[in-house]
Amino acid sequence: MKLTFLGTGTSIGVPMIGCQCAVCQSTDVRDNRLRSSVLWQIGNTKILIDAGPDFRQQMLRAHCNSLDAILITHHHYDHIGGLDDVRSINYWTKRPVPIYAEKETIKALHNSLPYVFARHKYPGVPQMKLIKIDELPFTINNIVITPIRVMHYKMPILGFRIGDWVYITDASSVSDTSIKLLQGCDTLIINALRWEPHMSHFCVKEALEVIEKVKPQRAFLTHICHKMGLHAEAQAKLPQNVFLSYDGLTLEN
Repeated sequence: MKLTFLGTGTSIGVPMIGCQCAVCQSTDVRDNRLRSSVLWQIGNTKILIDAGPDFRQQMLRAHCNSLDAILITHHHYDHIGGLDDVRSINYWTKRPVPIYAEKETIKALHNSLPYVFARHKYPGVPQMKLIKIDELPFTINNIVITPIRVMHYKMPILGFRIGDWVYITDASSVSDTSIKLLQGCDTLIINALRWEPHMSHFCVKEALEVIEKVKPQRAFLTHICHKMGLHAEAQAKLPQNVFLSYDGLTLEN
């Protein structure tokens, strides 16, 4: 199994035009972050989690022209804003891209991409197959995927577990019930926006508290705001088995 971080930033974590902060001006490529997304590869199966506004650039950068599925954590724009570009995947695979999402996210996709689901489609629109999921495990090409309920402030969203690896983004709280679904994982990827507390996202301290409860062999922080500071300096402050992720980082087992 292989996982590649296509993006590890937030809408306020990517370099901003004219910004003079240390992160935006950094020459360290680890400080240059696109919106959060990961590509999971299990055998010949490729599963993407979230397709934000940087989706096209991320897929080009990863040299990836096919997907077996896209899993959507929630329907905020920075996680679905690039879905129009699945038309490029359609071109190469000659089939619709399966999109796995909860009921409310599917409703939001119908509202934001009405031309995709119109009765009389305009030629060349993206082809998607929407598949409704909930908190029950499901399979893609015989791969078992377990959704994990977390809260994004007052909004229920999903994390996902495949095998011994877990991906959670945009969480601000995780229930004891969901913590049990994390137990025994080898690799935990979890959001940590910045050092200071935030209303709707874990800060570093809160993410570390979850990591301490779960006790994975290794953990990676993602969905990083530029207020986290420079990668090299932030990494030096983290526990030995906790790492600040960066775009292009690939994990394998």
